[in-house]
Amino acid sequence: MTQKDPLDDAPPIDRWRLDDLLEPDRNLWGLNEIAQVASVSIDTVRRWHEKTDAPISKPGGRYFSTRNALKAWMKSR
Repeated sequence: MTQKDPLDDAPPIDRWRLDDLLEPDRNLWGLNEIAQVASVSIDTVRRWHEKTDAPISKPGGRYFSTRNALKAWMKSR
């Protein structure tokens, strides 16, 4: 009887999962980058900043977040 490798059931590593593994604390600058990581529209990022407690700030007029903080916030919703 052969043992089953536990990694056989693991989902494939795509671009987004690899980013999460290699750069979990990466800074996200600008609406486009935040929207891409969150898989939402730019308008949604703006709305989150204005109307929720999302970890998105606007220092110096440019939107900012970190990958870890944004992902954690999204999971908690």
